[in-house]
Amino acid sequence: MLTAVIVVLQILCCLALIFLILMHSGKGGGLSDMFGGSVGSAAAGSTVVEKNLDRITVTVAVIFAFTNIILLLRLQ
Repeated sequence: MLTAVIVVLQILCCLALIFLILMHSGKGGGLSDMFGGSVGSAAAGSTVVEKNLDRITVTVAVIFAFTNIILLLRLQ
């Protein structure tokens, strides 16, 4: 039962990471430009939205890493 919950959390984190990484603006701009991110493109990465997006991405990545470790230890 616990393994199934962790696998579901792993899948949700994986999908969230894909979405969050695509939201980041890169050299040519990302999907965040479609939602008003291009307004502050002169100060790339210094806007509040970009900082919050960075924090959320790091948090989801840490959860993803922990679920990987938990699954590794449970499946041995």
